[in-house]
Amino acid sequence: MSIAEEFTLDFARSERIGLEEAIFCAGKSPEQIDAILEAARARGAPLLLTRLDPEKRDRLNAAAQLDYCPVSRTAVFGDAPRITGPARVAVVAAGTSDVPVAREALRVLGYAGRAASLFADVGVAGLWRLTSRIEEIRAHPVVIVAAGMDAALPSVVGGLVAGAVIAVPTSVGYGVAAGGRAALEAVLASCAPGITVVNIDNGYGAACAALRLLHAAGRLAEERER
Repeated sequence: MSIAEEFTLDFARSERIGLEEAIFCAGKSPEQIDAILEAARARGAPLLLTRLDPEKRDRLNAAAQLDYCPVSRTAVFGDAPRITGPARVAVVAAGTSDVPVAREALRVLGYAGRAASLFADVGVAGLWRLTSRIEEIRAHPVVIVAAGMDAALPSVVGGLVAGAVIAVPTSVGYGVAAGGRAALEAVLASCAPGITVVNIDNGYGAACAALRLLHAAGRLAEERER
């Protein structure tokens, strides 16, 4: 069996749901990723790659053709849409250790052509850091919050902003933080109503949730104009 028989790219996904397929690189070999990129090149299609570790990226034949971010472990192959318009999404990181997850969300939004704003190191251990920037955060209709440890920040933000809040529990923390499980259960049990929760460290999923909300808002605006 050839490597080309090990994958089938979904080039029509954006037409169905408004989100392009992303290539999750963890668990894929450099040879498989190179074959996927070659298939995309043959169609003239860009691709977003996630969870691409630096060591694996260096082993790719197409490494020089990637726009690579080692912090978020994401890469863009080909020409992504230009980022246009005002920032509609705030990406909030509780601590500096949560920035890689936040950066993943930012990169996914950027790949979709959506501007976003980063607010880093505004966790509840120094609540003044959040309150000093809360008006800036409120200006965004969608807020992604990445937080580990006890993941208190999404609940606090959920009680302070009127827009949609998407919580991303992260695997940051000692002992009973249990690789993000404590953070996940905390945001699932949040008393702030209406918070959307994605999986641990899933900045990609949070960005996709934000994009779905923006697409829905766009469709509603179009219907009102008719």
